[in-house]
Amino acid sequence: MPELPDLEVFAANLQKRFKNKILERIDLVVAKKLNVPIKQLKDTVEGKQLEKVSREGKTMQLHFKNGAVVGLHLMLHGEIRELSDEGPKFQILSFHFKGGDGFALCDFQKMATPTLNPEKSGVPDALEMKLDYFTALLSKKKMEIKGVLMDQKLIRGIGNTYADEILWAAKISPFSIARAIPEAQVKKLLETIKVILKKEAINIGEVLQDELNGEVKDFLVIHRTDLKKSPAGGEIKIEKKGARKTYYTDEQELFM
Repeated sequence: MPELPDLEVFAANLQKRFKNKILERIDLVVAKKLNVPIKQLKDTVEGKQLEKVSREGKTMQLHFKNGAVVGLHLMLHGEIRELSDEGPKFQILSFHFKGGDGFALCDFQKMATPTLNPEKSGVPDALEMKLDYFTALLSKKKMEIKGVLMDQKLIRGIGNTYADEILWAAKISPFSIARAIPEAQVKKLLETIKVILKKEAINIGEVLQDELNGEVKDFLVIHRTDLKKSPAGGEIKIEKKGARKTYYTDEQELFM
């Protein structure tokens, strides 16, 4: 699943390529996830100029000159793909711009979700979260800190991979109880969240300079199957719960 750094890059690359272009046509292939009738979507954005592309939490948002916004949530296996004569396969919907260029939201599971004018979220984005909110949030939670970081109803943008990367960098065990983490470590954790996510977006952007999809794991230091030790030399351990794996080392302090 793409996480915040990946989506930062894809949104920036979409903007570079399609900003100020006129959307000539939308083709909807899978209608079940769209929140409005297709006619309403087409009437709202066809013929309109794309003003910018942004990232909000784990979604990308297309902002048009008339004020309309189309949100794209990739879910677990969704991708943005360039249009071609052959497809691409597994389209949910496609955007055709004047001049012949365009892209499609694709997902073989048909779970990727387009939304016209998504509601504003009251949940802070991970890069914009304030210390007072984060401190108050953790102080109330008896659950493990990794679960808090990944809960999109509490903090938007962090998924399984970067929760592990962030917690290792902050030297906090993913199994720590959130409210047991001392105030100084809470502050450090918030700083680490922003440093790791921003750094990873820069690193990925340098590799995928114009790409609309792709996965770059070269910069991960913990959440990688090919690594046995952390940069500090600790043995990387893996705990599996259901389909989710947690990567960690004994270098991380456990707060209970």
